[in-house]
Amino acid sequence: MKEEGLTADQRRRIEGALQKVPFARLIGIELEDVQVGIATLALEVREELKQNHGVVHGGVVASLIDSAAAFAVISVLSPDERATTADLTISYLRPLTKGRARSTARVVRAGRRLIVVSAELSDDAGNLSATALTTYIKI
Repeated sequence: MKEEGLTADQRRRIEGALQKVPFARLIGIELEDVQVGIATLALEVREELKQNHGVVHGGVVASLIDSAAAFAVISVLSPDERATTADLTISYLRPLTKGRARSTARVVRAGRRLIVVSAELSDDAGNLSATALTTYIKI
């Protein structure tokens, strides 16, 4: 995992964050890269993550996107700040059926209370499967 441009405090916070989310571990989310304002997370497609038509469940796609966005947000927060998802809009473009799904999220704007993040999710061949726009609110 790369951690470009992050402070030591941010690195520690990020390294511990994924371990504190049992659901992320359950579905197999892995942190691949994080930089200031950008994060990439991935998971291996497994049968347990599919719905009855043989494609990855939309909730899994949403979870991977939301998790990537959360790590992008963590990278721009000060040590005493916390944030949570206030809105998440996803466009599902192509079904995922096998391989590795990867989501990259980028902070578009970090304001005093709201942080807007865009995200894309692709399969391991680089085909775009979903896009999203999400807003986090500092709490």
